Amino acid sequence: MTPEKLLYSKTHEWVHVETDAAGAKVATVGLSTFALKALTDLVFLDLPEVGTDVTAGSPFGEIESVKAVSDLNSPVDGQIVEVNTAVVDDLEGLADDPYGAGWLVKIKIADESGLAHLMDHAAYQKQCECEG
Repeated sequence: MTPEKLLYSKTHEWVHVETDAAGAKVATVGLSTFALKALTDLVFLDLPEVGTDVTAGSPFGEIESVKAVSDLNSPVDGQIVEVNTAVVDDLEGLADDPYGAGWLVKIKIADESGLAHLMDHAAYQKQCECEG
């Protein structure tokens, strides 16, 4: 996935939406390069279990670096349908490929209207410039 084709939350999670075989919208969620560079030196990642219900703007997990512990916030309402357990044991891989192998969870979207609150790449870049 290329960063330019993704949607973004204000808390630096990226979202890629696809339709599954049953016709449901599923959001693959990860953490942006901007966020990972700000965190640096990752030491721990806590992700939810499959079946967990999540709410847009609320934490679904935590990521810890030598600097701080940060919440991972759900960009959409829905249910966790897949968890990338490989990144829990390979935090360097998360930083090396955040938009590919470094995805965190897949969420079956409960309400697609929540996608309207996410930013496109250009708007997200402006936010990062203001924060940087």
